[in-house]
Amino acid sequence: MISKDILKKIKQIQIHTRRLVDEAFIGEYHSVFKGRGMEFEEVREYQPGDEIRTIDWNVTARMGRPFVKRYVEERELTVMLLVDVSASGNFGSVRHLKNEIATEICALLAFSAIKNNDKVGMIMFTDKIEKFLPPKKGPKYVFRVIRELLCSKPSGRGTDISVALEYLKKISSRRAISFVVSDFLADNYEHALRIANKKHDIISVTVVDPREQELPDVGMVELKDAESGETLLLDTSNPLARKEFGALANKVQQERSRLFRSMGIDEIVINTGKHYVEPIIRFFRIREKRY
Repeated sequence: MISKDILKKIKQIQIHTRRLVDEAFIGEYHSVFKGRGMEFEEVREYQPGDEIRTIDWNVTARMGRPFVKRYVEERELTVMLLVDVSASGNFGSVRHLKNEIATEICALLAFSAIKNNDKVGMIMFTDKIEKFLPPKKGPKYVFRVIRELLCSKPSGRGTDISVALEYLKKISSRRAISFVVSDFLADNYEHALRIANKKHDIISVTVVDPREQELPDVGMVELKDAESGETLLLDTSNPLARKEFGALANKVQQERSRLFRSMGIDEIVINTGKHYVEPIIRFFRIREKRY
């Protein structure tokens, strides 16, 4: 039984993200994620202005006058959401937790796909597969995607991105647009990512929080790793300590982005301290120019 608070939250996310799709994303999504190719529709008689290359010579010879093949874009796609629901998502220093932002982004992407008559599926993972929703269509399915994310009670705490990518390979026989939504605070996923990217269109959605990149001067603080439980006492009033923390965070981010670029994987970086609409639209527009 879903509580009234959760139902209210689901409705709020539905209304907000659906409005964003209608106002800003519907054209962007369609122009970037085109169909798998051109699908044959019919043969019809040649008309002035038709491409000579489309003439069907067999039918033309049989009928004694020119006929052309007509094609339409094979529009239907499958969008897979690989969503990290590990313990590190339960962190946020501004207005929202990382996993709350991730839920809204997934709803936005799902509504965009559904509006274009594409299928949407979801793999929720920690250091294991927590939930799999097979690809389906329809607005009601977006409700389920949001509900599963908001009601999620993962049995695992760690993050293993390789597990999700390998599962994607197992359950998806056809090429899919696959958004990996995570903070990418994980190791040893490079090999699985490289293999998955050969078959699927992998897009990284990296959710970060300002306090993971820079520490304020607030004196002695205890930092705790949400996944391992390890703690560290740090004197944030020490300028050197703050500088080293920021430098390390920056290095990790640059290495991750470099890895994605080397594989030809697009990365959308979402900061919980800013709205997620602008970076997603920027990604759509850059990708549209490229393709």
